[in-house]
Amino acid sequence: MVALREQKAIKPKPRKIPPHLIYEILDGQPIYYKGYREVIQNKKTAEEIMGASGIQSVIVFYLVSFIAKFINEEVYSVLTNEAGLHLNHRSNLSNDIAIYETSVLTPDKINRKYVDVPPKIAIEIDIDGDVEHLTELGYIYKKTHKMLAFGTQKVLWVLTAAQVVIVATNEKIETISWHKDIELMEGHHFNIGQYLDKKGIVVE
Repeated sequence: MVALREQKAIKPKPRKIPPHLIYEILDGQPIYYKGYREVIQNKKTAEEIMGASGIQSVIVFYLVSFIAKFINEEVYSVLTNEAGLHLNHRSNLSNDIAIYETSVLTPDKINRKYVDVPPKIAIEIDIDGDVEHLTELGYIYKKTHKMLAFGTQKVLWVLTAAQVVIVATNEKIETISWHKDIELMEGHHFNIGQYLDKKGIVVE
């Protein structure tokens, strides 16, 4: 009995997860950055798990540059860099690229807090959160549904491992090879595979 008491007495307490490792909050549940376990075990730093990969950064640059060529800045605003999106008191999400109508994202809505109005189009490049409890596909569908219900018209997921783009609207969800032309908006099409081929970048 004494030995059992001693074992219980020295049992380590579970480590608290610091708030800065939270990637998103979805339906009241925190989603932590991939690799957060290594951070709380002092095997990695927070900076090591929060940075984008090389291929993610290249694709973000390509898409932002593509959008900049045709976007009417009087009609639309483009937010990047994991732009925060506040849906309600239980859900704070982020978008890699978000295209807003300026009639919706008015100047008074831009401040030091998360934006609380829906983007017209949201683009995500891979999944940066640890979503084992949901599975990656479950997370994609859940976040997509939340955003469409919030008022977003189109959500696109660029998945680098599969080399596909998931395009979701309220009418349908389809998965398209990134080597094909994909319409973003108003007849403007992008082609990630073609761009990477031109740059000599091979994704394995």
